[in-house]
Amino acid sequence: MREHKGQSIIALPNNYIVIDIETTGLDFEYCHIIEIAAVKYEDGKAVDTFSSLIKPPLEHAYYPLRNDGAGEWIARYIDEYISDLTGITNEMLEKAPNPVDIMPKLRDFLGDSVLIAHNANFDINFLYDALEKYCNAYLTNNFIDTLRIARKVFPELSHHRLSDIAQACQAAQVEAHRAEADCLVTGKCYEFMRDRILATSSEGEFQKLFKTKSLQHKASLLSMEATTDDIDDTNPIYQKVVVFTGALSAMSRKEAFQLTLNLGAIPEDAITKKTNYLVIGNEDFAKSVTDGKTSKMKKAESYQQKGAEIYIISENAFFDLISEYI
Repeated sequence: MREHKGQSIIALPNNYIVIDIETTGLDFEYCHIIEIAAVKYEDGKAVDTFSSLIKPPLEHAYYPLRNDGAGEWIARYIDEYISDLTGITNEMLEKAPNPVDIMPKLRDFLGDSVLIAHNANFDINFLYDALEKYCNAYLTNNFIDTLRIARKVFPELSHHRLSDIAQACQAAQVEAHRAEADCLVTGKCYEFMRDRILATSSEGEFQKLFKTKSLQHKASLLSMEATTDDIDDTNPIYQKVVVFTGALSAMSRKEAFQLTLNLGAIPEDAITKKTNYLVIGNEDFAKSVTDGKTSKMKKAESYQQKGAEIYIISENAFFDLISEYI
């Protein structure tokens, strides 16, 4: 449960480090970091940068070569989807340093600084696990999530992806899904939102907006509804559409629906362009890494490529994401 992990805080510091990673997927157990960047800010200005590609383990994929399905297994670091999304190629990763050489340097660069990231738990959890695995260290830094801040500063936006926030903050995104470029955009967005907040209120007044509020949330699925009136609207799945697929190992499907309802989410049983999280049972997710992606995963990826805000994650990663709000 990452017992030494720092706290997610609401604060508006002048000195901090913005972090961002690119990965082979969204699951902390089965996927790997392929790029990391950290940009240090003092008095709101970028003063130093740490950036590196990281070589992940080789994976094997089966490629049919003939119409009858015959083919061969080949080794690769990332699949075509991740390469198209990030612009990072297998050739680039072949020449990249190993994580055991990079993570100690990152630990020294971060020190005890407050960290800032967009959808921060994703980056923090991956980095926590990597630091523990490759240099026997813990990521204890407190961190600030610009996604949580953006939901308060720009409540009128239907989506709060980094690209949406960048547009609202007039921060041009030159090279999306590359770690250093995303760090710089996140830094610009944070400073823009910080200035807007402090122009009309104090830091303490802004922090008061993050108190748990009452909400009676109903969903049509199985005629179920939330069993609590107290829902934290800053949790990552609040008002998000969640679809479960495959057999869940931690709980029954009905229990999973109830849990998401109690966090203000909307559980559904089919993938649509409105889906935000496709949660795959651990066994099925593991099979997808070696035996190919399911039709639901491919459908979700097609919506992603059209600009939909869909995250494809395993059951483990999903419950890890919401664990501090349960």
